[in-house]
Amino acid sequence: MVPDPIANEVLQLRREIERHDHLYYVLDSPEISDPEYDGLLRRLRFLEERRPELVTADSPTQRVGGKPREGFVRVPHSSAMLSLDNAYSEGELTDFDRRVRELSGLGQIEYVTELKLDGLSLAVHYSDGLLARAVTRGDGTVGEEVTENARTIRSIPLRLPEPLAIEARGEVILTRTEFERANRDRVDQNLPPFANPRNAAAGALRVLDPSITAQRRLDFYAYLLLAGGAPAEPLHAGALDRLSALGFKVNSHRRTCQGLPEVLDFIRHWGTHREKLPYDTDGVVVKVNDVALQQRLGWTARFPRWAIAYKYAAQQAPTTVLDITVNVGRTGVLTPTAILEPVPVGGVTVSRATLHNEDEIGRLGLQIGDEVVIERSGDVIPKVVRVKSQAPDDRRRAFVMPTTCPVCGSPVTRQEGEVAVRCVNTDCPARLKESILHFSGRRVMNIDGLGEVLVNQLVDRGLVKSVSDLYHLTLEDLLPLERMGETLASKILRNIDHSRSAPLDRVINALGIPMVGERTAQILARHCGSLDKIAQASADDLQRAEEVGPRVAEAIRSFWSEPRNQALLERLRAAGLQFEQQAGPTSGPLEGLTFVLTGTLPTLSREEATQRIQAAGGKVTSSVSKKTRYLVAGADPGSKLDKARQLGVEAIAEAALLRLLQSN
Repeated sequence: MVPDPIANEVLQLRREIERHDHLYYVLDSPEISDPEYDGLLRRLRFLEERRPELVTADSPTQRVGGKPREGFVRVPHSSAMLSLDNAYSEGELTDFDRRVRELSGLGQIEYVTELKLDGLSLAVHYSDGLLARAVTRGDGTVGEEVTENARTIRSIPLRLPEPLAIEARGEVILTRTEFERANRDRVDQNLPPFANPRNAAAGALRVLDPSITAQRRLDFYAYLLLAGGAPAEPLHAGALDRLSALGFKVNSHRRTCQGLPEVLDFIRHWGTHREKLPYDTDGVVVKVNDVALQQRLGWTARFPRWAIAYKYAAQQAPTTVLDITVNVGRTGVLTPTAILEPVPVGGVTVSRATLHNEDEIGRLGLQIGDEVVIERSGDVIPKVVRVKSQAPDDRRRAFVMPTTCPVCGSPVTRQEGEVAVRCVNTDCPARLKESILHFSGRRVMNIDGLGEVLVNQLVDRGLVKSVSDLYHLTLEDLLPLERMGETLASKILRNIDHSRSAPLDRVINALGIPMVGERTAQILARHCGSLDKIAQASADDLQRAEEVGPRVAEAIRSFWSEPRNQALLERLRAAGLQFEQQAGPTSGPLEGLTFVLTGTLPTLSREEATQRIQAAGGKVTSSVSKKTRYLVAGADPGSKLDKARQLGVEAIAEAALLRLLQSN
């Protein structure tokens, strides 16, 4: 064959760039300067532009710049991604160790301890050594595919050194430095700062445009190696070493411990040293090292019996309350916030802390000017724990909750028996952005593409002053927005138009009526049959609906007593949304039957099973009672199965449910 110098140079450049990526992003030991690295990447991009047939999916040039997607695809996991049980004291860890030893019959257990990173779990799949798919944790059984976004994370290899079919699970995080940089950029753009690194990381991984993910500079730490959905190594410690050898970043702060005393030594050490780390960690994960023993110990309905997460106590510091302001959330709740003398807590300077509600301020006996103790709960959300000392009377001032919304001036209400004070105006600017994000959510009106960045622009530029304005947006409105092309804009407009056909229960949920979520919206849709009837119903009429009590009924009546919400109703009607309950089958194979779902079903997600039961005339409730006809039990069914047996409720598997659905 005739040598191809360009193809050879492309191959050499890719290998060299991959080596430098690993040195910089995984080993943190770069050998060349940033300008030198950029020169290599520019040369590779130039050659690939000259010879497009040489471009491959694992080329370093393909990490950034993928086309925006229309939406996310839901993908089942190879095996469940379960959460971990928590321990908050050394005594609880001692109990965990005792249970493991008793179940295993061993006198001492070998554990692996790892720092617990607060991020977003991700499963990264490889086929023949090439990155094939990346899936978020989701509900633990089914996640969302975010492969193009994952490609932008430099610590996720695009190609492994061996042609393997494996799955690496790990945590996507944002370091403290990158979190601070991202918030500086947002402040410069007049955008609200992120609340914490986890929220920033999760939001970046789930945007439709991969170029936005790339800007966030996420990091990935692998913690589990699977092959065919099962552990790929006999020892967990060996799996971590194998992941590192395959090019993944694995947290170097880990230890194989012989028994509980060494585990406690590790935990105590990092309890006093974690502030020096470049990322947030709120605990330590403790796992049985022997994978065969893990399988023998098994799982409960929610957690593995062979692992636990030790959570450090929240970090506290004293400071002074300079003022108390009020924020307005999506559902209109007014939340008092303490403005503090800035104080470092756990490596972060805290200047604000939530006070939750008016009653909490009274319970604390807090007034402006007092010295208080604050803590970062879970090392993230600051809150006031107690008053340390009262200020002198001449410098002390009581807080008074406003009687009108501090943003829009509408009246605020407080229902009897509630602690929340709410603004009743749905179009209040302070709650509008969050209202739009809720309105467009996947399980609400399902408008893909309306993420935080776009919603901020729509509201800040005055294009959307109410959720109803979404249905009047045009291509000309969207095209001038940042990072917006004609293809993406057209898809968003199509998604908005398609949402007009969303069923009545989703429309009810989308309105953000206090105390009315997905389940209550479904009940109201079935009971009343139309949005107009719900808006006109008395509290007594509403309480005739199953599971709707006096407080929920009063919250609904209060919502519709506000003229602006009545006006919103008319605007949504004009936009063509569904105000009537669509006629379902007059009868079905499951008509009159009540089901409860528990455990993990083999092929159906909870949402899919619920939809199919309801479409066949059946009813799905959350708890087992004498009215329950069938308990549909999957893997790890938990206490609901015990309750069903006590009440004599028949338990069936998914296969039996499918047969019932197909019967006449």
